[in-house]
Amino acid sequence: MKSHRLARISEVVRETVATSILFDLKDPRVKNVTVTRAEVSGDLQHAKVFVSVMGSEKEQQLTMHGLKSSAGYLQTKVADKLTTRFVPHITFVVDEGVKKSIEIARLIREANELNGPKPDEPAAVEDEDEDDSETDTPPADGPASRPG
Repeated sequence: MKSHRLARISEVVRETVATSILFDLKDPRVKNVTVTRAEVSGDLQHAKVFVSVMGSEKEQQLTMHGLKSSAGYLQTKVADKLTTRFVPHITFVVDEGVKKSIEIARLIREANELNGPKPDEPAAVEDEDEDDSETDTPPADGPASRPG
């Protein structure tokens, strides 16, 4: 199967699942979920939907359980959007990329705060515009003020 067709179907699956989770699901276990991407197999039989769940490990497990139980409902939503012979079986996978990037950014920020500015870095230049404002205007008795 052509890769651009798989990419289009993957995008439809991702968009449909994300919209359905956000607006249609009434399961109280499913919250703080972001659908990051979807991968559809070449034969269109299976789809992995990667989700990022914010919260503690317990909240993450509870949310994944809620998503697993609502997979059939989400699959019917995908079936309404797709016009293919098969509707892919949806499996949810935790995407740790978002949490890892937040953690790395936090570590970098902490390292920068501990080290402080390096001596070879230029210091911040202060604004000296206040002193220049007096010299920018021509003197009152200059050539611009003389009638001519």
